[in-house]
Formats: sequence, structure tokens, C-alpha cells
Amino acid sequence: MNCPYHPSQSKKTTSNYREMEESIHTNFEDDMSYGDYLCLEQILTAQKPLSAQHDEMLFITIHQTSELWLKLAGHELTAAITNIQQADFGHAFKVISRVKHILNQLTQSWNILSTLTPVDYLKFRDALGHSSGFQSYGYRKLEFLLGNKNASLLAVHKNQPESYQSLNAVLHAPSLYDEVLRALAKNGLAIDKHVLERDFTQPYQQDESVLQAWLNVYQHADEHFQMYELAEKLIDIEDAFQQWRFKHMYTVQRIIGHKAGTGGSSGVSFLKKALDISFFPELFALRTHL
Repeated sequence: MNCPYHPSQSKKTTSNYREMEESIHTNFEDDMSYGDYLCLEQILTAQKPLSAQHDEMLFITIHQTSELWLKLAGHELTAAITNIQQADFGHAFKVISRVKHILNQLTQSWNILSTLTPVDYLKFRDALGHSSGFQSYGYRKLEFLLGNKNASLLAVHKNQPESYQSLNAVLHAPSLYDEVLRALAKNGLAIDKHVLERDFTQPYQQDESVLQAWLNVYQHADEHFQMYELAEKLIDIEDAFQQWRFKHMYTVQRIIGHKAGTGGSSGVSFLKKALDISFFPELFALRTHL
């Protein structure tokens, strides 16, 4: 004999239902909520499309979240520089590894943006005016921290005094690689004085004494294992950064071809030039000499 079905029993027997636990907090009138802590009201209302086109929300969201990741990457690299200055290599390795994963996350975001077709992008591109990722404070700070210094690039930030002053300070300070080279010298490896006391506002140029020092590290890895491990962490960052650069360039090419960028650059051809820039040139050059 079949038992009659009672709707009141469904919540107890179904696996698709989870009862609210009595201990869960529900009253936040006088308490901080998840949204309060993360300032979600400000963040989730910051997407303000300038057109009626559906895909503009995608474009805004990708770029806003990328700026958050860039901010975090800059935060971590700043910490890594301090760690290396203090010879705290354990923490330096941790945060450098984190930066690598942040860059991988940024690279993945281009895959999402690439679902934006050329036709749909052109429907709202004019609304962007001259705004461009080239004006990104977070990206510029990251490049300066890694050693790709170029004082002329500060010009696009001159109308934002706080950003300008912050970037100018990073421009004049030693980069991550500059501090690594100082660490090499402190560990008894011969680095020419002009490298250690160079003008930090200039982009780093490959140096023979640095190449020989790194060759020494790699040829005697057991003796210099800490420096050897640090070198490989730097390679991880450059690898991830170059993949991000390439995916950026390729996504732009996929969406706008060889049109000029909204910020006034030549577009794809300008982005391709960045692929020839190495933050740590000796670490790649030494592989030919091993």
C-alpha cells in the first residue's frame, strides 16, 4: 500500500534544500556586514555605462576588476622590495609567487573580454573618448616597480596630482631588480659599482658584470641556492607578465585590428613593442651560456 505524500515532508527528504541555521546572524542594524566591510555598495554601483549597448557592462567590469588586481600586484611587489632590502627572502618568495598568480588571473580576463566582437565594441567605442588603459595608474606603477622606467610616461597622469606624485616616487626608487642586484653584491657576488649606483629613473640595461654574477649563481646553485631560487621566482614573474602582454595585444588585435588606440597610440603595433622589453635580461641571457 502506498503512503500518501505530504508536502510538509518535502523539506526533510529532499537533498536540494538546506535549512537556515538559527546561529546565522541576520540583524546588521548595529553590526558590520559583509557588504559594509567590502564597501560593496560603492563597488557594485561603480559600473556606469555611457551607452545603451549590452556589452559595455562587460568592458567596464573587466577593466575595473583588472585595476583591483593591478593594485594588489603593486602592493605585493612593494612588500617584496622591502623583504629583499631586509634579506627576508622567505617572505619575498611568497609574495613574488602571489604576483605570478595575479598576473595569470589578469591574463585569463582577456579570454573573457575576447567574447566582445568587433561589431559590438564599435557600438560604444566612441563613448570612451580618449580614455585608455595606457592611463592606468596601477599598470604604470607595476612596470616601474619591475624596472621598466620611463619618465615621459608620467605626462598622462599630470592632471591627477596624487597619482603623479606616487608614480614619480616609484620612478626615482630602486626597482625590484635593483634590490635583487644589491642582494647579490651583499652575498659576495661581484657587481660593478655603476650598476648598484645607477640613475634609477632610467630603464635597466643589461650589464656584463651582472651576467657573470648570475652565471656564478647558476653554475654553483648549491652554494648560492637562495639567490638561485630568487632568480627563478623572477623568471616566473617575467614569464607571466609577458603572457599577459601578449594576450592583451592579441585581444586588441582581435577586436579592433590595427586601428589606433582610444588614448592616441598606434594600437597593436605599440603593444607589440612591449614584448621586446625584459625586466631581468641577464636571467634569460645566461641560459645561452650555461
